[in-house]
Amino acid sequence: MNRDALHELVNRIPEVDLIAAQRYLEYLATNPAYRSALAAPPDDEPVTEGDARAIERTGAEIRAGQVVEHDEILREFGLE
Repeated sequence: MNRDALHELVNRIPEVDLIAAQRYLEYLATNPAYRSALAAPPDDEPVTEGDARAIERTGAEIRAGQVVEHDEILREFGLE
């Protein structure tokens, strides 16, 4: 992908979606955390048995619907 191809994609975005595209592109262009995450080296540490158990347990909790909504967390900490 190069800038010319990206410009072509932008030109094909329907008018009603231009605001969303603009916001996303601004985010990509200006968010330092996003840019840092992309530039970070890949995680090369092996997954331990404890990690694997925690990942599986978390997946099971999500599948069972045992989750806390983001808005609820914000309210809990007085951020909403």
